[in-house]
Amino acid sequence: MAHPKKAVIIGAGVAGIATAVFLAQKGILVEVYEKNANSGGRCGQMIQDGHRFDLGATILLMPSIYRQVFASLGMDMDRELETTSLEPVYKLFFSDGTDFAFTRDKERMKSQVEAIEPGSFKHYERYVKEGYDFFNLAKLGLLGRNFNHLFQFINFKNVDLLIKLKTWIRHTNYIKRFFKDPHLQMAFTFQNIYVGQNPYKQPAFFSMLPGAEIAEGALFPKGGMHRVVEKLMSTAIDLGVEFKFKKPVSKIIINIKKTEGILLEDGTIVNADLVIANADLPYVYNELLPGSKLSDRLKKKEYSCSAMVFHWGVDKVYPQLDHHSVFLNDPYKEGMEKIFNEKSVSSNPSFYIHAPVRTDKTAAPENQDTLSVIVPVGHVEDKAGQDWQQLKQSTREGVIRRLKEAGLTDIEEHIKFETCYLPKTWESYCNVTNGSVFGSLSHTILQMGYFRPHNRHDKYKNLYFAGGSTHPGNGIPLVLLSAKLTSERILNDLQSIL
Repeated sequence: MAHPKKAVIIGAGVAGIATAVFLAQKGILVEVYEKNANSGGRCGQMIQDGHRFDLGATILLMPSIYRQVFASLGMDMDRELETTSLEPVYKLFFSDGTDFAFTRDKERMKSQVEAIEPGSFKHYERYVKEGYDFFNLAKLGLLGRNFNHLFQFINFKNVDLLIKLKTWIRHTNYIKRFFKDPHLQMAFTFQNIYVGQNPYKQPAFFSMLPGAEIAEGALFPKGGMHRVVEKLMSTAIDLGVEFKFKKPVSKIIINIKKTEGILLEDGTIVNADLVIANADLPYVYNELLPGSKLSDRLKKKEYSCSAMVFHWGVDKVYPQLDHHSVFLNDPYKEGMEKIFNEKSVSSNPSFYIHAPVRTDKTAAPENQDTLSVIVPVGHVEDKAGQDWQQLKQSTREGVIRRLKEAGLTDIEEHIKFETCYLPKTWESYCNVTNGSVFGSLSHTILQMGYFRPHNRHDKYKNLYFAGGSTHPGNGIPLVLLSAKLTSERILNDLQSIL
C-alpha cells in the first residue's frame, strides 16, 4: 500500500489552517510550522486584564464566502460561530460634527440620505445593487476560480467581465454618478481601506464592498474574530494535523525543480512531498527561496498601506461609540495622499474604532471598554525617512483630539493601559513585507487574477502558496477562498508533481 503523502505548511494563519483541513480530509499527513507562539497571524488575539482585542480583522464581511468555504470543509459556519448581525454596520463621524449610520434598515437609510441629498435614495439603491452584482460577478468569474494559464484570464469572456466590473473607472469618480454630496461620496468609498487601498486610485468594482455589506450584512462572532481561527484549528487537530509553534523556518529546501521540505532556524530538516507557504508571499520569495527574477519583480510591485493600532483597556464605557465607529476627517483626500503618496499619516488622521463590548460583553470587565483604534498609515519604506515614534505621538494626539470633539472629553484619564502596533511591528511579528498589514500586495488590476503571484511556484512544482498575496487576494474571505483554490490545485496536481 502506498504511503500517505506528507505536506508541510509554513504559517498558521487563516489560509494555512484552512488548507491543512482541506488536505487532511483527503488523507494527506499535514504538519504546520508557525514562528509565533499562537495561531492566527494577522487574525490573532490579545487578552490583557480581562480585555480581549482582535489584532487584525474586527468584522466578518461577505458571510456568503465564509459559508461556502466552511461548507466545503464539512463545517456549518452558522453552527460553529455564534454571530450577531451588526446594526448599523458602523457609524460614521464627519469633521463638521455630523454623523451617519451605515445601516441595512431601508427606512432609516432613506431618511438619512434624503435629508443630506434630496432624491438620492433611488441612486443609493442602484449603487448598492450594482456593487453587489459586481461582487457576485467577481466571485464567479474572477475571485472564485484558478487561472492556470494566461488565456484563461485574457479572453473575450473575461475582457467583457472586466468591462462589466468597471475596472476602467476609479471608485471616487464612479460614486459621483450616484451622489453629489461629499459626505455620501466618502461614506460609500472609504471601504477600499479594508484591503489597504486608496479609493482615489482603485477601480469602481470595489463598490462590491459596501454593496456586500448592505446586501449580506456584517457579522461579529461572540469571542471575537479569532473564533474563526479557533474553529478551523479544532477541526484540523481532529483530522490529525500537527501544529508546531515557535518554529520559524529559515529556508525552503530546493532540489533542481522540486522542494524536498523545509529547514528550521534551529537546524532541523523537515522532509515533505509538498510545501505550502502561508507566510507572506513576497517574504517567502525574498527570504526563504533562492534569488530569482520574480523576487526582484515583487520588490517593484504596488503594496497596500499599513496601520497603526492603539489597543486601549478603558475603565468606563463610552456610549457615543458604536461597535464600529469610523472617523473620516478633513482634509480627507489630502489624508489619503499622505498615506499612499508620502507613506506617512496626516496629523488629523481618519481612523476607526472597534468597541466589541457593544455586541459581546465578554470583551471587557463589567462597565469597562475594550477599544482598538485602527489608523491607516503608509507602509514601511526606507527612502521615505519615516520616524515612527514621532508619527506615533502625532497620530495619537490627533486621535485623542478628535475623540474629545466627539464628546469623549475624559478619554485620556480612563485609559488603563495601551499597546501600540506600528508598521514595523507587523513586519517583524507576521513577516509581512513593508508592514502592509492589510495583505501586502495591493489589488491593482495588473495584480489580480492571472497577474497576481500564482498559488503554485512556476519552477518548483510541489511548492504552493495560500494567503493574501497570492490569488485571489487580501482579507479573510479571500484568504479562505485562497485556501480552497490552492487545495483544489494541489489535489488536481498530485499525480503529476510527485
